[in-house]
Amino acid sequence: MDVLAEATRLAGEGRHIVHMEVGQPGAPAPKAVLDAARDVLSHGRIGYTEALGRGALRARIASHYRETYGVDVPAERVVVTTGSSAGFMLAFLAGFDAGARIALPSPGYPAYRNILKALDLVPVEIETTAETRWALTPELLAAAHGEAPLAGVLVASPANPSGTMMTPDALAALIEAAEEMGMWFISDEIYHGLVYDGRKTATALATSADAIVVNSFSKYYCMTGWRVGWMVLPERLVRPVERLAQNLYISVPELSQAAAMAAFDARDDLEEVRAVYAKNRELLMDRLPKLGFTEILPADGAFYLYADISPFSDNSVDFARCLLQEQGVAVTPGPDFDRIRGHRYVRFSIAGSHDDMVEGMERLARFLGK
Repeated sequence: MDVLAEATRLAGEGRHIVHMEVGQPGAPAPKAVLDAARDVLSHGRIGYTEALGRGALRARIASHYRETYGVDVPAERVVVTTGSSAGFMLAFLAGFDAGARIALPSPGYPAYRNILKALDLVPVEIETTAETRWALTPELLAAAHGEAPLAGVLVASPANPSGTMMTPDALAALIEAAEEMGMWFISDEIYHGLVYDGRKTATALATSADAIVVNSFSKYYCMTGWRVGWMVLPERLVRPVERLAQNLYISVPELSQAAAMAAFDARDDLEEVRAVYAKNRELLMDRLPKLGFTEILPADGAFYLYADISPFSDNSVDFARCLLQEQGVAVTPGPDFDRIRGHRYVRFSIAGSHDDMVEGMERLARFLGK
């Protein structure tokens, strides 16, 4: 966000900034989504809905699991949330008592850690390596649990900042190990749909009905600013989450829920957007190694590349600052994603237009004197 603020300031001075820092689609919401919102607005009244979300949207989300994964999910276990961020807060509040320890892989999305701390929970970051393909394993989880008991584990696949995915077998093994050790397993599936090279995403629900799944319309569906997401919960957590949601925010905006219904019917438009990401990914996977980036974490999905900058600098914050100031390219430095090794990494977002990605690579080459 600091990088974005500085990039916005420079743009206000008339500079053309290539945005490769923000984790949101460059494309607008699909036409069907916008049309659905206009239809609701034309009827005038927008009010509260049920705290768990509109019944029709919950049922449509449940159908999505049958259509996409072949998994039967009762609509009664689906909860509509104000983006995935609210989903994580509700999951943490409903699933854990104060002081509970929750395992997170590192590198990883920093908001997990920050939300846990704000709720008086204890994030336990477990460093991953190339040897485990930058993913948690049952062995790593058991070792951390042996040091002090863990109450839960949260995993994203595809991951932020890397885009790296766990194989379905590896994900299932981790879920089974967590549950054998008495932990809640929370699966962040927000980047599902954004995968490349013929890979398939697996939902945690295919392995366990006790998994807590968090997803959103923000990424694949291009609806970041609409602030609408969802959870799939074990039955025994639905009522606690309903009570929490009603007290914390009453309900998700009705306009956003109505618009989200249409997103499931905009697959063709959304696949066109994903095709741009795939083209951008191909460009960066070709150009970055030629520019001297010798280590890029496996970018199986999402819309990021997480690259080691140690051939050029040992301070990714300074690297990002200089790149922005000198060439007008905004990238995200790594310390928030990994407090131990993040000084060696930056995250490139490929969610912008292809022309911007081409321009960004040209400017990066000039910055590096290539």
